[in-house]
Amino acid sequence: MNKIQSVCVYSASSTKIDECYFEAASLLGRLLASKQIRLINGAGSIGLMRSVADATIEAGGEVTGVIPRFMVEQGWHHTGLTRLVEVDSMHERKQLMADLSDAVIALPGGCGTLEELLEIITWKQLGLYLNPIVILNTNGFFDPLLLMLERAIDENFMRRQHGDIWHVAHTPEEAVDLIYSVPVWDASIRKFAAI
Repeated sequence: MNKIQSVCVYSASSTKIDECYFEAASLLGRLLASKQIRLINGAGSIGLMRSVADATIEAGGEVTGVIPRFMVEQGWHHTGLTRLVEVDSMHERKQLMADLSDAVIALPGGCGTLEELLEIITWKQLGLYLNPIVILNTNGFFDPLLLMLERAIDENFMRRQHGDIWHVAHTPEEAVDLIYSVPVWDASIRKFAAI
């Protein structure tokens, strides 16, 4: 069983999405707090980023938000987090979020969320990030991406072993269970990065 103290959650900043996504984000936040797991996120003040953070804090948990300075200057940051870390760039933000985390859970989102998820999958493929990566597939949101990843494996753009890089959950409870049970990745897998 993995020792999990902090989880990085990637998620949307949109406010115009279906209520089911907000409900799942809030439940995830409450579950993390109940297990005394610190939430690491992008410190956004709206959308699912805010929902998961607010729920974590309201349930007595801790949230560390990592955000580039230019976003703070725009007033896009959540002002009620346990800790706010300002960085210089989006690249530094993603690196620090990964460095601070014992696992990643991806909630639905747009280009930014998808980019974060695909980057951390790539890092794990290369042995640069070894911790569990869980895709919380609320409302089947990630079905097209999962099909695309399966096609990449089927057509030999990735190896079959790479399909074990990520795990899919359908509920927040399942996502939290998976971060404890998914084995830590073997860095030697990087030798399989090339087909």
